[in-house]
Parts: sequence; C-alpha cells; structure tokens
Amino acid sequence: MIGSIRPHVLREYSLIADGERGAVIGPNGEISWLCAPRWDSPAVFSGLLGGRGTYAVTPADPWHVWGGYYETGSLIWRSRWAGSSRTECREALAMPADPHRAVILRRIEAVDGPARVTVVLDVRAGFGRSRMTGLSRAGGCWSGRSGAIRFRWSGAAKARPGADGLALIVTLPEGGHHDLVLELSDRPLDAAAPDPGEAWAATEETWSTVVPDCEDLIAARDARHAYAILRGLTAGSGAMVAAATTSLPERLEGGRNYDYRFAWIRDQCYAGLAVAAHGPHPILEGTVRFLTERILADGPGLMPAYTVTGEPIPGERRPRLRGYPGGTARSGNRVIGQFQLDGLGSSLELFAAAGRLGLLAEENWQAAATAAEAIEKRWPEPDAGIWELDDRHWTHSRLACVSGLRSLAAAAHGPPGGHGHRRAARWSALADSMLASLGDAVHATGRWQRSPDDARVDASLLLPVIRGTLPADDPRIRATVRAVHDELTEDGYVYRFRHDGRPLHKSEGAFLLCGFWMAQVAHVCGDSAAAARWFERNRAACGPAGLYTEEYDVHQRQLRGNLPQAFVHAGMLECAARLSAAPSGSGLLD
Repeated sequence: MIGSIRPHVLREYSLIADGERGAVIGPNGEISWLCAPRWDSPAVFSGLLGGRGTYAVTPADPWHVWGGYYETGSLIWRSRWAGSSRTECREALAMPADPHRAVILRRIEAVDGPARVTVVLDVRAGFGRSRMTGLSRAGGCWSGRSGAIRFRWSGAAKARPGADGLALIVTLPEGGHHDLVLELSDRPLDAAAPDPGEAWAATEETWSTVVPDCEDLIAARDARHAYAILRGLTAGSGAMVAAATTSLPERLEGGRNYDYRFAWIRDQCYAGLAVAAHGPHPILEGTVRFLTERILADGPGLMPAYTVTGEPIPGERRPRLRGYPGGTARSGNRVIGQFQLDGLGSSLELFAAAGRLGLLAEENWQAAATAAEAIEKRWPEPDAGIWELDDRHWTHSRLACVSGLRSLAAAAHGPPGGHGHRRAARWSALADSMLASLGDAVHATGRWQRSPDDARVDASLLLPVIRGTLPADDPRIRATVRAVHDELTEDGYVYRFRHDGRPLHKSEGAFLLCGFWMAQVAHVCGDSAAAARWFERNRAACGPAGLYTEEYDVHQRQLRGNLPQAFVHAGMLECAARLSAAPSGSGLLD
C-alpha cells in the first residue's frame, strides 16, 4: 500500500466534514488525515504528515486517472476513477454529527463497467502510535480498539487481518454498489451498527437544510460551496475551526507551519460577517452564541483562540511524525499567550451586523458592551495584531476597534437619553479618541502605515475601506489603497506585506484573503471591472475540490498552508455577496 501513504500536492486532496471533525481524502481514495473524536484530538489517520493509519478505497487496476466532485450544497464527495471502467466512491461523514462518534460513510459504485476495488483499514490513534487491538468479527462487522478509540466496521465481513491492517477486495457488476460504514468513538458504541441507507438519507437531509442555495449571488455554485465548507468546519457549539489540518507548511522549510484545528476569534468574526452579508443564516447565530459565551466568560482576558468546546488551547508540541514535505509536525499553538486587540474590534463589528438582522438578545448586547469595555481598558497596550507577530501598536488593530465601536454604536437601540443612547455615545466617543491618537501611524506619503515604528504598507489596512471605518474619500484611505496596489500585488494576487528587499514571492505566498479584500475595495471604489478581475483571479486558486489554503504560490501555482483555510472561504463568500450588490462608493482609485 505504498500509494496510500505517498504525499500529494495539496490541490489533489478533498475534505469531508460534519462540524465536529473532518477527513482529508487523497486521490488514491485514502483518508490521509482524520482526528477523532473531535478536531483537536490526536489523529487516527495521519498519513498526511507521514504517520501510520489509513482508510483506503482504491481501484485494484493501477491504470486509472483520478477526479471527483462534491454533490451540490454539501460536503458529500465523490471520488471518481476512470480506466477500463469507471468507478466512484461516494463518501461523507454522517450527519447530524455526534461529538463523541464519527461515522464515515463510503459507497463504492460501479458506474460504467464492472469494478474491482481494494479496501484497507488501519486505525492508528495517537498520531499513529496505537495499533489495532482486540479485533473481533460478529454479525458481519469487525470491531476493536486503537488506544482510547473504539471502532466498528460494517460491510466488511470478508476482510482479513494482515500487515497493513484489515483488507478486502470488493468486486461489483456494472451498476452495483457496496456500502462500508466505519464508526470511531471515545465511548462504547451502540448495540447495532447504523443502517447505511438510513445514514445516507439523514446526511443528505441535513445538508439540504443547513446550506442556502445562494442563487442570488454571482458565482453561485462556488459561493454555496464556500458556505458548505464553513458549515462543515463549524461544531455544534457554534465554534468554527480555522482549518481541518495542522502543520501543512506555508513555505518549504520556512518554519511557518502551525496547528489550525482551533477556533480563532478573528476568524469567527470574518466568517460571521461573510454570512451576515447574505442573510441571517444559522452559522451566524452559532458564531454569535460562541463569541458571547467566550467574551462574557473572559472579558478583557479574551484569548485569540479556543478549542471548539471553549477551552484554552494547548501549547505547541511536536508529535513524532515525519511531517508533510517541507514542514515539521506540530500540535497546539503558541497563540495562547498572545493578546490580539483586533479580535475585540471584529467582535463588535459582528455583533453590529447581527443586530442589524435582529439576532441580538440581551445577553449578546451584554457581551458587546463587555468587549467595548475591554477595548477601553486595553487599547493603549501593544498587541500581536492580525498576523500574530511581535507586540506593537499595530494600526490595523486600532482601526478595527474604531470600526467595531462605530458600527455597534450605530446598531444600538433606544430613545435619546435612554440607556442604549448613552452607551452608543460612549462607544462613539471612544472610537473618536482612538482615531485621533493614530496621527503617528500616517506615513509621510499620506497613507496608513503598519505601526508608528514600521513604515511599511500592509494589506490588512484595506479593511477600513470595506468596513466603512472612514469616509470613502478620506485621503488616507485613497493613499493606502494605491500603495497596496502598487507595492503588494503581483499577477492578480495580493501579499500581506513586504518582509524585506526580496521579491514578494521569495518571502511567502500571496494571501488569498487579501485578494478577496482587494476585490471588495474595487467594488467600493465603483470599479466593477477591477472587482470582477480580482475576484475571478483569486477564486480560481484552488484544486478540483474547490478548497482554498491560506497562501497561494503565484509562481508555482501551488496551494500552501493548512487545508481548507476557513477565513479564505469566508472571504470568497463575502466577496460574492457584496459584488452582487450595487457599488456603494465612487472613484477611490481615480
């Protein structure tokens, strides 16, 4: 089974997810990555990072080519192999999801001609360290354990143990199909295995109810797919992981590979704002709920990220895995010790957007007030900023708070002289004070600079244009947009900032989120043609599965970083929503 553990370029992977965990599937039908029972658990299949454990459904005839597609509005994936015949494997994580039990549905179908498929299961919990033990077969199902994980595999009665785990050959006539159901749990399993037909029906029904059709948007199919990705990454708690994976490098041996299997406050807000731009969909309600809980619990001590259950994330460790080519395996994240002021500002922006849609209850307003008080207390402090660097007085962080405070003040209700009016006035006054303090963050050319002691331009400074922090004709806005365009763009893509004197692509990949921001800026500027160019260029930076990573290698046309990166999908969705509306500004780039 050498083919099942060989790494592939990231554009060749697909994802199935149910909100509580996600599985990454390679072109040979191998599940190369799955953490169970939840996102931040140790992997049970870790071949993506060079570890043991896989679940592969692969044509027995190696002379085939691979393809695949998602069923519309869902994360039900169909791997497709064409050779002397055409075989498909329909696969999904069963929904509705159980936080303690993952159910992997795989249906092998002989679409055109007979099929002969090799199936191998090797459950290896603990990032590949725990072998399968206690194997037994009863009632047509195999069951056993791997470390703390219990598993049961139905539809595989003819499988036999071997060096690579449990293996069987599935042979089907044209038009035939065969169901496999794998359950993985940290608790005892139910007495009876799931019925495949019922599990598929429930999964289809769930997806049909949780993803809007998006037919009113440009690029409707991709926008709907972006929403499905965001839903697949969002747990029942309302928390959305930043990505399904860890340690996929942003640059070959560049030292920038991180664990993104946690819920970042900032990313939650970006996703919520993207959804709010289209309508009051359920993801928005869940995001507001999760942020409310965390802000009320932690106040000024709000951490940059949490587990999806709202717990502090663990510090960074290095599991004993080889790592994806060019990177080093890591679990946990050093962000736990950082203060990120912009997360508080983005939270207020999200609360305001939810308020405009009538989704805020009293406890949500209380959380918003708590976040505003935290800004008032902590904004003079240096913070790690949007890019999580060294602590400075980052301009973007303060502008994000100005935007959030003003948006919240505008959304606050109450008659003049009432409690809501007084709070709104206080928030507006605080925003004005913060903006007035930013005189030392204006470059000699009239644009915003990264911080008082860093004169470079930064793509994050496009956000005030999109959020309406300042009037569209503000000269600092105009100069900043021109500087980003002139200094940080290449071939239709946008970089975060210039690291040093090297060409931009020598330091890191283009940031796809920043490309979608540029499209929205052009839209605000009234340049519909430029907005479409930026949008189309960046939305094409994916593989057959339509998954975006954080960065895109412009010169090699390769995806870089963890997969899929939630805030890029959020950026794509928000961009589609805003470009579908009439431009609100005029001529910023004139």
